[in-house]
Amino acid sequence: MDEGCDRTRHGRPLAGDRWLVGVISDTHGLLRPEVFEAFSGVSHILHAGDIGETRILEELSALAPVTAVWGNMDDLAIRGMTKEVQRIDLAGTAIAVIHGHQYADYSALPSRFPEARVIVHGHTHRPFRRRISGTLVLNPGSAGPRRPGAPVTVALLRIGKGDPRARHVHL
Repeated sequence: MDEGCDRTRHGRPLAGDRWLVGVISDTHGLLRPEVFEAFSGVSHILHAGDIGETRILEELSALAPVTAVWGNMDDLAIRGMTKEVQRIDLAGTAIAVIHGHQYADYSALPSRFPEARVIVHGHTHRPFRRRISGTLVLNPGSAGPRRPGAPVTVALLRIGKGDPRARHVHL
């Protein structure tokens, strides 16, 4: 991965200026085959940390360009190829990506990233989608090893014209 996981200049719109973005987090070294089906046709992929192994990012990059951040469980290899926070613009939509271990109150995220129309985080292993002060705050949930009481999910984010929209996909 010659440009690391900071490849935000690439990607392809679905139609016109509308993009479908795959959002994933907390893989912890496991990339389920169902992710490839769920992310079929995405323009870009956002990984919100706790990646687990560098090969996860390499495999995801076969589908679409990847922008990733490191999580509190990621080792130095992952931290060396990602950032703690990513601020990117896709299809004219400002997006902030964090893992989330840095913040105790997720409802305060819009005030920490006032320029973002979408804030993506992981860490809790729980899917979450809510508009807070006009900003879409999205946790795709965990796509990694199954945990008691937590679903295994990713999210699909539609951006471009109009308000960003997202939905969770159960794997």
